[in-house]
Amino acid sequence: MAQRRVSMKKAKEILRLKFEAGLSNHKIARACGVSASTVWDTVSRFQMTGISWPLPAAMSESELERRLYRQRGALEANPERVPDWAAVQRELRHKNVTLRLLWEEYKAEFPDGFQYSWYCERFREWRKKVDVVMRQEHKLGEKLFLDWAGDTLRLTDAETGEVRPCYLFVAAFGASNYTYAEPSLSQDLSCFLQAHVRMFSFFGGAPELLVPDNQKTGVTKASYYEPDLNPSYTALAEHYGCAVLPTRPHRPRDKAKVETAVLIAERRILARLRKHTFFSFPDIQAAVAGQVRELNERSFQRLPGSRRSVFLEEERPALRPLPDRPYEHRDRKNARVHIDYHVELQGHYYSVPYRLAREKVEVRYTPEVVEIFHEGLRVASHVRSDVKGKATTDLAHMPPRHRAYAEWSPERFESWARKIGPETERLIEAVLARYPHPALAYRSCLGILRLEQRYGAVRLEQAAARTLTFGGASYKSVSHVLKAGLDREAVQAARSRPEPLFHENLRGPDYFKS
Repeated sequence: MAQRRVSMKKAKEILRLKFEAGLSNHKIARACGVSASTVWDTVSRFQMTGISWPLPAAMSESELERRLYRQRGALEANPERVPDWAAVQRELRHKNVTLRLLWEEYKAEFPDGFQYSWYCERFREWRKKVDVVMRQEHKLGEKLFLDWAGDTLRLTDAETGEVRPCYLFVAAFGASNYTYAEPSLSQDLSCFLQAHVRMFSFFGGAPELLVPDNQKTGVTKASYYEPDLNPSYTALAEHYGCAVLPTRPHRPRDKAKVETAVLIAERRILARLRKHTFFSFPDIQAAVAGQVRELNERSFQRLPGSRRSVFLEEERPALRPLPDRPYEHRDRKNARVHIDYHVELQGHYYSVPYRLAREKVEVRYTPEVVEIFHEGLRVASHVRSDVKGKATTDLAHMPPRHRAYAEWSPERFESWARKIGPETERLIEAVLARYPHPALAYRSCLGILRLEQRYGAVRLEQAAARTLTFGGASYKSVSHVLKAGLDREAVQAARSRPEPLFHENLRGPDYFKS
């Protein structure tokens, strides 16, 4: 850190205590009321002058001051030796590049140039003069800040005049300030993630860190130490090789970059479009894209180039390459595997390995695919089906005793029953309908149909009719009827009610109304 000039009276006292009294820098600092670094700076400057102690009797305090601090005036009179501070700023955005390293490279080129303390001081003086946005110190390709803008655009229905708000998703790199923005009809998780996918495509690469504000779509629970991230957001970050680092609650400095980016987007995008009337969402998208392009191509006021040029030349080469396929959002739900080793999703059933019966699993699904995970490992993958009440079963998921019946099908059982008789066919259809997926009914159907071998087709037909009459549809019910001989009773009488009697002595319900 650059040191303030001390008075020559105090400088001589520092030098006396150092070279005559032999005190340490810390003791001299306490004695003279200055910092230890000031003592070190003064002694170092004196040693560089080549003057010996005690001072020559003819040396005045003004001469001593000129000799101690001659560098600054000499260098200011020699502008070619003044560093290009804008270039220094750009170099500092690279990983592991420090101001000390840049000064060492500068001294290698100009041995009589600025000393380190003056180098730092002059750089900080220059940096105070540039735009506040550009004073942020961020490494190239490291952080991408993102948030939703507070203001909105308006989408008007041409027929009804109804006005819907359109939200603005904003992202900006820390180093180049290259900005991305897009409108959205919602701020839900799906829109939030899809905005990220299009954003990565726009940048042509991914950063090391995603820095969102603590919005609920990305951060389910804000915390100073361990924020809880949405699992889908975590999956997106893993897909693109990023890490998520939410801003800390109640730490405004963490949000400075994103809040500045949002402010710029509101002023240069939303404010410019505030008087426009949009009747379609594509019109809003085109208008926002045009404003974003103009913002990124606008030249800096006090630095060379623009957001776009700095991004293309410096930041984009530092980004991580994009994966072969963009991230596909998958909805998630926690479920428990049924005893029949199937998981229910919106009325349809999907199999998992039978060993996972009664276990908790996570279901991730899209309109096309259903994937099931157990303890973070994928255990099943199925094509999505919208047929409710049916099942999608992988034979490999079935236990060995169930696989023996894998070649059976509902159609085969129904065809077999049809050969026996219509009542048996109706019974088999009822048994198949009892279960959420047919495979679980096959053993019951097989048992019913094999009763023909013992009791004959006629008795099985009668037993099937009686079973259906009294609401039974199972192997046990049919077997009980046959064993008890109940199939020999008049089934038809049980099914139908007796015909009502009509004769001249019956008055009827309307007799007393007249």
